[in-house]
Amino acid sequence: MPTSLHDRHISAQILSGLDGKNWRLADYQKRGGYSALKKILENKITPEAIIAELKASALRGRGGAGFPTGLKWSFMPRQFPGQKYLVCNSDEGEPGTFKDRDILRYNPHLLIEGMIIGGYAMGISVGYNYVHGEIWDAYERFEEALEEARAAGFLGDNILGSGFTFHLHGVHGYGAYICGEETALLESLEGKKGLPRFKPPFPASYGLYGKPTTINNTETFAAVPWIILNGGEAFLKIGKPNNGGTKIFSISGDVERPDNYEIPLGTPFAKLLELAGGMRGGKKLKAVIPGGSSAPVLPGATMMQTDMDYDSIAKAGSMLGSGAVIVMDETRCMVKSLLRLSYFYFEESCGQCTPCREGTGWMYRVVHRIEHGQGRLEDLDLLNSVADNIQGRTICALGDAAAMPVRAFIKHYRDEFIHHIEHKSCLVPTYV
Repeated sequence: MPTSLHDRHISAQILSGLDGKNWRLADYQKRGGYSALKKILENKITPEAIIAELKASALRGRGGAGFPTGLKWSFMPRQFPGQKYLVCNSDEGEPGTFKDRDILRYNPHLLIEGMIIGGYAMGISVGYNYVHGEIWDAYERFEEALEEARAAGFLGDNILGSGFTFHLHGVHGYGAYICGEETALLESLEGKKGLPRFKPPFPASYGLYGKPTTINNTETFAAVPWIILNGGEAFLKIGKPNNGGTKIFSISGDVERPDNYEIPLGTPFAKLLELAGGMRGGKKLKAVIPGGSSAPVLPGATMMQTDMDYDSIAKAGSMLGSGAVIVMDETRCMVKSLLRLSYFYFEESCGQCTPCREGTGWMYRVVHRIEHGQGRLEDLDLLNSVADNIQGRTICALGDAAAMPVRAFIKHYRDEFIHHIEHKSCLVPTYV
């Protein structure tokens, strides 16, 4: 089950201690659920005070970008006379990432409460949660939780007699990875093909249906109620400067206990690996992708000296991203691993931008021929050249997500690529 280093009284406790049986409203209220919302409404806490607490907490977006949440909420034009929208991005489709679906399964009311508070803080009366198309059970669970919240008076008109109105709806996507990009998600919500928009304008000024919109990740909203109840400074102290609170890390790959682990930001990777039971079968750590498949791979030795927070991982040469930690042991072939990643981005490119549409297929085909004994030494420079001509030249970040792994794999494991080319075989004979 999801694990935390912290006691429930000092941790944000997004997942820890939950088992899928205590997700209903009554269970959530026994854990203090909706107390943050009641505190706001009963004490008439101002939206400005809520945003100030979020800024003090150093809560950063948990979907990948790590943008400060309080700052993002402050961008919403509160005095805008027309409709505004709040959107939760639960379109979790990146390889290695599986935390948000567990929030929907195990603690959906926490997300709902966080979104209601967001609506109050930004003067928004309508919200949507866009759920990834391949997790139907999580979507159904969220819909059941919504019905419970509406029946109890936590959603709808005049919430708890406060005069505040907020309506929240679940939307089921169709499984396209590109819809995890926030503007493609908005296009899909509007009933159109999920293609990213040019920015600017940004969603805060021109979002859903052309109206001001704030979009945050599932885990980000789920962190908000604890901050309101305990204060931004308390949340910050759980983590480290500029990296407040706990973070859920989805660990997969060659570990004994793959799972979601909620730990304070700044926890050493070595401790996280220990929580996951260490390396499976006692094998040696070879490589780690620390933030989902789009994050640059890092050698195991580097990761063992790195802390799990945005700034430390960036300093090491990668990204915290969504918090999906893919662990690879000494038997893993880096060429074959990159081949699988390259195929994913080739398949998931929406095709709107020429560099991404053509470049992802080009990279996949070059890596494919290296893996199958038909590569040339000049292919390594060609791969880097194609990646350079994709990165930073597309409407959205999918092009970057496809290019960065290619460059990182070649940088850190060039010897394996050269061995494939020169010997027509893998340098790792034990790979299965």
